[in-house]
Amino acid sequence: MTAQAMVDGRRSAPVRSVVRLLALLLIASGSLLVLTGTGSAQDDDGPVYIVPISGEIDLGLAPFLQRVLDEAADAGAAAVVLDIDTPGGRLDAVLQMRDSLLDADVPTVSFVDRSAFSAGALIALASDEIWFAPGSSMGAATPVDGGTGAPADEKVISAVRSTFRSTAQERDRDPLVGEAMVDPSVAIEGLIDEGSLLTLTPDEAREFGYSDGDATNLDDLLEQLGLDELDRIEADPSLAERLVRFLTNPIIGSLLLILGVLLVVGELFAGALGIASLVGFGFLGTFFYGHLLAGLAGWEDVVLVGIGVALILVEIFVIPGFGIPGVLGLSGVLGGGFLAMTNRDFDFVSSGQIVSTASTIAITFVVLTIGLIVLLTVLSRRGKTRRSPARTAAATVPEGGTGQRRGWLRWFGDGDVLASEDDEDDGDDTDDPASDGEPMPPDARRAARVGAIGTALSDLRPAGVADFDGHRVDVVTEGDYLAAGDQVEVLHAERYRRVVRKARS
Repeated sequence: MTAQAMVDGRRSAPVRSVVRLLALLLIASGSLLVLTGTGSAQDDDGPVYIVPISGEIDLGLAPFLQRVLDEAADAGAAAVVLDIDTPGGRLDAVLQMRDSLLDADVPTVSFVDRSAFSAGALIALASDEIWFAPGSSMGAATPVDGGTGAPADEKVISAVRSTFRSTAQERDRDPLVGEAMVDPSVAIEGLIDEGSLLTLTPDEAREFGYSDGDATNLDDLLEQLGLDELDRIEADPSLAERLVRFLTNPIIGSLLLILGVLLVVGELFAGALGIASLVGFGFLGTFFYGHLLAGLAGWEDVVLVGIGVALILVEIFVIPGFGIPGVLGLSGVLGGGFLAMTNRDFDFVSSGQIVSTASTIAITFVVLTIGLIVLLTVLSRRGKTRRSPARTAAATVPEGGTGQRRGWLRWFGDGDVLASEDDEDDGDDTDDPASDGEPMPPDARRAARVGAIGTALSDLRPAGVADFDGHRVDVVTEGDYLAAGDQVEVLHAERYRRVVRKARS
């Protein structure tokens, strides 16, 4: 290599280094654009979700807001705008909504269209931005007892004050302003004196860092945010979310519990498992479905109610009467219902709310007890009804068969043929075998006359089969449970079966 070539090589080395550096920079820049390009496209092109928060805040709004935030995140939405005009509402519901907003994967903007009081103030505070309409206001968030309207316990006020403070800090806002909305003992120089509850006007909110701007209406807000050209999606509660509002009403919840338990216990007492019990389980499932969606109930409540129903059945079938199992069973049912109607975080549950829920449960206890007594009395007496000769054809069943059931009583029973009181036979067929008619054979009728003693071949719950001198006869007790092998005595003779009781030794 010549000297000139060596010189040219030394001069080209720095040039190659610069070229390589430029190439690396270009590759890095391209990679960065690829990585960030998708997110930018979503922010620019994604829709805007509009969520109305109006009227009283209830438990149905919490799952509604969570669903919309999830859908908006999946759709790459530019923002979720909360159109707020509310006097407040349930504390347990707004706590769920606050957590949903703080955990949201999409920008959130609250537009205080008219008022954001109490629970509404916490929703606005949990959003990324807060905008105000002219003449609107936000604050007055002291929790109160729903029944009396009086301020809640000091424990609850302290917990809510702490929640407002932490939420304000999370959104880089003055926490003392948030506390002043909850606790009148908080004073802020130039804003609020001690003893007064803070309600912010648009000007005050702007001065103390609680407002990101003013807008005359929703269209003006979207235009100022640069979102007016994007697709707008007006979110509405689904049927299930509307159903939650209905099912979490204390009166509706109590009715579902009462009807569910009565139908299940009634049909099992009659020795069957059919339409009535399925409807009863449906009522209980509907009760827990609504409260589970609302974030109140847990699976432990379902288990507690299930144990309660089981204990009631033990009281009916195993330990006749009304004793400890029955009381514990009713307590289990109502205890599960009480827990399902109450927020799990007892720091936010006032004594007034506990008393209100307990009163509802106490009324439910009385109604359920009376209902069980009436239901079991009616079912235990149905074995005494008889059919008239005019209905013999409808009542006829093969020996050991089940027969046709009538009216609403089809929902309760073990297959017995039932008759109304106006169908009763005017004559006494206990001593006349011919009056019994088929299907019971004459020998069996004679063997199972009134006063005859036989042996139960199956458990009588209250219906079953007994043996009388080698003849299998369908029998039913007056309501008592008798075990297989017990001696039974015939009290009444009917065409197709005998009414019996435990034989006296």
